Amino acid sequence: MEPSDVFATTPTRRRVEHWMRQFQDWLCQQLESADGPGRFQEDAWQHHSGGGGRTRVLQQGRVLEKGGVAFSAVWGEMEARAARQLLMPNPNYFATGVSVVQHPRSPLVPISHMNVRYFEAGNGEAWFGGGLDLTPIYVDVEQARWFHEQIAEVCDQFDASYYPRFKQWADEYFFLPHRQETRGVGGIFFDRLTVGPDGNFEDLFAFVQAVGEVYGRSYSAIMRHNADLPYTEQQKQWQLIRRGRYAEFNLAIDRGTRFGLETGGRTESILMSLPPQCEWHYNLQPTPGSPEADTLQWLRKDVDWVSVDVPAAVAI
Repeated sequence: MEPSDVFATTPTRRRVEHWMRQFQDWLCQQLESADGPGRFQEDAWQHHSGGGGRTRVLQQGRVLEKGGVAFSAVWGEMEARAARQLLMPNPNYFATGVSVVQHPRSPLVPISHMNVRYFEAGNGEAWFGGGLDLTPIYVDVEQARWFHEQIAEVCDQFDASYYPRFKQWADEYFFLPHRQETRGVGGIFFDRLTVGPDGNFEDLFAFVQAVGEVYGRSYSAIMRHNADLPYTEQQKQWQLIRRGRYAEFNLAIDRGTRFGLETGGRTESILMSLPPQCEWHYNLQPTPGSPEADTLQWLRKDVDWVSVDVPAAVAI
């Protein structure tokens, strides 16, 4: 799929789309290297209004049971309902991005998510968005701190306010209100970082690139570090239950999933984020003091992960 519409071929759009394509290639290489034998299979598709994408899925790898890295660049005229949701007075749009969800085989390798995106409205407004977060089946406090340290270090290179602002945003966003628990140990989330007339495009674009790259480095390292840890059948059962929570969030709460389905997006690519297997049990309550109960204690907002009280940060 190559751009063929005048609306999609301004220099800025070509530049951002080119990086998104290259980033998809690079990230797939990072994840394949960490998995070992697993390889992504590509499914190219066209969007009904203009553009399209490349959905890449790795299934039944050594570490990843199901992983997806999806690129898209689409344009056209948005339906009135979707335009109202985005506060767009003009329905014309261009959007490009990469969306990632990884579901590991082992319950000791966390689920992960990352998204980076660029959007232009027909009235000339433009903005970046994105984020990344980690959803461990069992919370390893040292590893959660290490993960947040990597993100905070990148954020601080651009703006000292980014990590605390975007970390809080992630705590609020990746939250299941009907369960009163966070999806995992969080990360960062940001949206509508507006490209203004003061030339901040370069800074915002560089930040989004850095977010994508720190995800590739940090999650690949966690995959390698945890992949061969032994686990029990009880831990595998808990993984299926926690995957159910992940599915609840993506189907009931995630704005990207809902927006894609409501605007006639490609269903297979949108639902790529769902786990291959999950379970629901009526009113399941973990045994007090168990590792499962301990994990639930960490699934709350406002944990200061970079300063959490643990003996030492894990070396990965």
